[in-house]
Amino acid sequence: MLIDTHCHIASRQFDDDREAVLQRARDAGVRRIIAPATDLEDCAKLSVICDQHDGVFMAAGIHPCDAQTVSGEAWIAKLREFASHPKVVAIGEIGLDYYHAPPEGFDIQSWKARQAFVLRSQLELAVELGLNVILHNRESWDDLVAQVAPFHGRLRAVFHCYTGTLEQARPLFEAGHLISFTGIVTFKNAAALQETLRDAPEGSFMLETDSPYLAPVPHRGRRCEPGYIADTARAAAALRGMSFEA
Repeated sequence: MLIDTHCHIASRQFDDDREAVLQRARDAGVRRIIAPATDLEDCAKLSVICDQHDGVFMAAGIHPCDAQTVSGEAWIAKLREFASHPKVVAIGEIGLDYYHAPPEGFDIQSWKARQAFVLRSQLELAVELGLNVILHNRESWDDLVAQVAPFHGRLRAVFHCYTGTLEQARPLFEAGHLISFTGIVTFKNAAALQETLRDAPEGSFMLETDSPYLAPVPHRGRRCEPGYIADTARAAAALRGMSFEA
C-alpha cells in the first residue's frame, strides 16, 4: 500500500479534475493521502473533501506564508475546532519560510516574528491535542530547529520536503522526528539528497509528492499528482537497493 504523506489536494489546481486525480492515485496503488492545510479556508475545504473520500486524511494548520491571515485569539480556537475532525491526523502545514518576501505591512523582522508566534501557537495546540506536526522550512533551518527543540518528547514532527544532509537530520532522528522526501530526490542534479535518502536509517523517513508541486521524473515540469508517489517510491527503492514492494 502506498501513502502520499503530503498532498495539497484542496489546491485550486485540482478544482477542475479532483475526482479524476484521486482515481488515478487509486489506480497507482495509493490507498491513503494526507492533505495538509495552509490556512483556515483550506481547513474548511479539506474537511469536506475528507468527508467525501475514505482514503483522504488531513492536517489542520496555518502555513508560514499565510501567517498574516490570522491575528488576535479567535483563530487558534477555530483551528482547534477544525482539528477535532475525525480524519485530522496532524497539525500542519506549519513552520518558517524566509524565502518569500514579507507581505504588505511587514518588514523582515516583524514578519519573522509573526511567523514564529503562529508556529509556537500551533506547536502548543498540537501538544494540547496529542497530535504530531508537519513542518515547513525554507531558508529558515536553524530558527525552525530552535523553535521545535522545546517540544522534543512532547510531539513528533515530520520535516517535509527535506533537502538537507544526513548529518543535519541525525539530531532530529534522536529526538524522535522524521524527514520526508519529495520528487526532488529523482532529479539528476540531486546527488547529495540521493545520498541522504540512500543512507537514512530504516523508519526515519517518509515519501510525499507535495502535489501539485515538485513532480518527480518522468513527470518533471508537469502538475504533480498524488499518484506520482509511486515513481518516487521506485526511485527510493532503487537508491536503497531494495525492492519496490519492500
